[in-house]
Parts: sequence; C-alpha cells; structure tokens
Amino acid sequence: MHKSKNIKLDNRSIYLRHLAIKGLAGGKRGHLGSAFSLIEILRVLYDKILDIDSNDPDNINRDRCILSKGHGCLALYSLLADKKFFPESELDKFCHFDGILGGHPEASKIPGVEASTGALGHGLSIGVGLAISAKIQRRNSRVFVIMGDGEINEGSIWEAALSAGKHKLDNLTAIIDYNKLQSYDKTSIVQDLEPLSDKWKSFGFEVEEVNGHDVTELENLFSNLPLKKSSPSAIILHTVKGKGIKEAEGNPKWHHKSKITESEINKLYSELELNL
Repeated sequence: MHKSKNIKLDNRSIYLRHLAIKGLAGGKRGHLGSAFSLIEILRVLYDKILDIDSNDPDNINRDRCILSKGHGCLALYSLLADKKFFPESELDKFCHFDGILGGHPEASKIPGVEASTGALGHGLSIGVGLAISAKIQRRNSRVFVIMGDGEINEGSIWEAALSAGKHKLDNLTAIIDYNKLQSYDKTSIVQDLEPLSDKWKSFGFEVEEVNGHDVTELENLFSNLPLKKSSPSAIILHTVKGKGIKEAEGNPKWHHKSKITESEINKLYSELELNL
C-alpha cells in the first residue's frame, strides 16, 4: 500500500480550513473530518486546474467538478466562497433555514455546485453522463468526480466505471479521497478495498497514486491529464481524515460532530495555528 509522508500545511491550506470551521461554527455541526481530508485536493483543482468563472458559472464550456462525497461539503463551500461564487457570510448560515448551504450540496441553490450529492454513490454516474455529453457536443469540458473511499462500496460506482471504460472517456477523472476511514471504522474492516489500484485498472482506467495533501504532487499530476489518451483516469489520493486537527486526525469520532460549542470552535482555530 502507498505510504505518504507527513505534509506540513501552508498558510493557504490553513486559511481554507479556517473557512470550513467558520461554516462548522455557523451550523454548530458538520463533517469536519471528511472535509479536512479534501482541502488540498479541492484547493489545487480550483486554484490551478478547473476552467470555471464565478461570474459565468453556467458557461456550457466550463469544466465540471462533482463532490460525490457530499458530506465533505464544508471543504467545497470554503473554495466556492473563496472564489466568490457566493459571499463568505453564507458560511455563517450553514444549515440555517435562511441560508443556501446545507449539510449536502444542492445544485439548484448554490452557485458553482454541479450536482446534488445528498446520497452517496451517484457522482460518478452523473460525471459519466456529463463526459459523454461533452464528447458528443465536441466540447473540451473536463469532468472531475471526487469520491470517498467508503462511498466506493456502492455498486453504482462500479457500474459507472464500467461505462466510463467502455466509452473511453479520457475527459473524465475519478478522484478517490483515500483517507481509509468510513463513518464508524477503518475501510479495511468495514469493506477492504485493496488492491484498489488494480480494481480501477481492470475497469479500463489509467491509475496514479499520490499524497493527497502534497500540493506540488497534486499540481503536477492534475496538470498532465488525461493519464492516457482514450482512457478515463483514476487518481487515488492518500489522505488523513481530519488533517490539521490532531485530535481529529484518523479519528472516526470526527466523521460528524453536532452541537459544537463556541469553546470547541475556538479550540479548533487554536489547533490550526499550531501548524504555522
């Protein structure tokens, strides 16, 4: 299995985690662990890779990024707020009746969200449809689908993977946030995924594995897609659930937290600063 070196967070990664905690504080609940394994993945995509424009979010030629593991939405909301798809003040209304940001992303409500992913397992199927549409219409739009490792227990993921291989969708990239924890235990215990790379290869994907918190590795990899012409790409990213908060790192109890107090929020902010 791929072994990842420990990555020290830089100022931008810490800032984006601050935004996620701002949302957590607003709703007094959320999937912090699931979001913090995603920050660097989304950061590189939105900072360096995706052809998108917050002033024209529905441009048909844009790239599409689907967060299939919708419960990690605090990470996505942090990037979308940072990129001005909506005001940062919306984070304070996370999970409020008068806000647009729910506990899972909703495409009909939130600018920049490409798919409503409240139920796990559907993002890759949606992505395959979007990638086929782009091929038929001869558009250069690329499609990125970010999945959780627990999520890929779902059979619908593998049905979509079969279809992607069949249609040789080299404009599609499947990204697996491999933090090795599901909602209540390790993936190796709940449903072992190994050999994960070989599984994706057997479905017709070209596969690479890197550290999902190493910004330089991510930039180099995402800048050289597709990995192989006429094949969909699968990127297995080895991450740490709760990355940046020592108590949360690798701790399934941080999959979701509710009734978060102000003192707990302040402790999270203080913990982040220790990474500087």
